[in-house]
Amino acid sequence: MGRAPLARSSRRARKSVIAASAAILLFGPTMAVADAEPAVDLPAQLIEAVSRDLKLSPQEYLRRADEAQQVAAFATTAQRQFPQVFAGSWLNDQGNAVVALAQGPGADEARAAAESAGFEVRNVAKSESMLRGEKTAFENWLAAAPPEIANLVRGVVIDTVNNAIAVRVEQAGLPLPSFIDPARVVVTAPPVAGEKVDLEATPVAGNGTGPIAGGEGYAAIAGNSSLRCSFGFNGTDRSGNVVNISAGHCNPDLESAGTGSAAAVYEMNGDRAGAQLGTFQKSILGEQDYSIIRVNDNARARFENNLVTVPGAAPIAVDGVGVPVVGAPVCKSGSRTGFSCGIVNGVDQTVQVGDRQLTQSFSANICALPGDSGGAIVTGRMALGISSASSVADYPICEIPNIIGAITGDTPQLFAQPLSVVLSDNPGLAVRTN
Repeated sequence: MGRAPLARSSRRARKSVIAASAAILLFGPTMAVADAEPAVDLPAQLIEAVSRDLKLSPQEYLRRADEAQQVAAFATTAQRQFPQVFAGSWLNDQGNAVVALAQGPGADEARAAAESAGFEVRNVAKSESMLRGEKTAFENWLAAAPPEIANLVRGVVIDTVNNAIAVRVEQAGLPLPSFIDPARVVVTAPPVAGEKVDLEATPVAGNGTGPIAGGEGYAAIAGNSSLRCSFGFNGTDRSGNVVNISAGHCNPDLESAGTGSAAAVYEMNGDRAGAQLGTFQKSILGEQDYSIIRVNDNARARFENNLVTVPGAAPIAVDGVGVPVVGAPVCKSGSRTGFSCGIVNGVDQTVQVGDRQLTQSFSANICALPGDSGGAIVTGRMALGISSASSVADYPICEIPNIIGAITGDTPQLFAQPLSVVLSDNPGLAVRTN
């Protein structure tokens, strides 16, 4: 995915990862099949994706998404109140919240608090702080390792579910420190970045009138450089301007963002660019990957909604902002591949995508292709993140990597920019909700 275009060519990541996916190696679509139940205020296409990809009813999908946010709130408090024993939290395969605790001061109080909140408690050997120490030790080892070793390491992260450090590598058999469990070392390909292509703006007669929601496509054009991406979440900035939050790498001219010569955003008219909708007000590409698109005054009414959809489908109304939780169900919307769903398998990670390192990202076992970049990711009805990079961007259709993943276990991975980080970095920026 990376710089998602209308056409792609293969492009491999060039550097090793310093830190990467968490339980990315451990979680897959192994959720239990739920009995079919009536839909609950979700569009038919999203219900279809939830059933197809997660094998869940819409009610169970919403329940698990809510459970994840409840344990996330508990974890925030537990990290502060019980730092010596708290060891992380997640949703298990049944969609129930689990809180891990190590032995030490405050363990009894932490257990009582978790059980009182209705969460399962799991006893583990190492606290989250101990695991962070091991992760730091591995990063120090990696920094001193010979290039022929270091360049083949694609990631290291705290694997909360297994109370260990997980490492992703590009090839098997690499010599690693003794405290790395061989069972937590997985061979995987790095995310692939696409390349930009030329696209000419072709104005259509008049301006469109229908609402524009997250997941619909747009063309970003600066001179002869152009990209096709998907809108993220609609919102407002601190000055009350109507904006859309999408991906940073969707801006073909990053340095011009916020100036009079900023790259323009055009409505898609089939496979061609139509009327101009706005310009890039701010674009960040490096440790983060997001853009804030300033909507033109004549188009602002079309963005004054809290909807996420895919072209030609009914929308879902966003009613809040969530945080990523390992094991939580999520669904992405994109103009290239539509709605597709998966399970969060890594949080607070750093992954190398081309020549950039995306930090604080989360990942899920979802296929996304060029054109999906910048699109909205939701959990339940809550806004969660922006599509940033894909491990299978070289494939023409998702069916191919999905079949390969089912056979080999190396499922497609979508890496995403957490929306909560974007909002934290931009005081006054808000996402439209109910």
